[in-house]
Amino acid sequence: MEYTDKTLQCRDCGADFIFTAGEQEFYAEKGFTNEPGRCNDCRSRRRRERSGGNREMHTAICAECGAETQVPFKPTTGKPVYCSACFTRR
Repeated sequence: MEYTDKTLQCRDCGADFIFTAGEQEFYAEKGFTNEPGRCNDCRSRRRRERSGGNREMHTAICAECGAETQVPFKPTTGKPVYCSACFTRR
């Protein structure tokens, strides 16, 4: 089956987000039948809230796109760190 990117609306913040063809394929492989209802930021925030939200975040620069991002581990010099979008594409 061939998948194409879909634009969905987040049920929490109302922002539009892309449900990529790759994500759709992953969902199908795992047997998931529902599309995501939340954007990546709201999904991440919800996960943090459910886990207690006490996780220390560290600022890093994405090795692929150069954007500043937050990661839940202390970056090690010489090892690449990726933002969530670039990490998903890898």
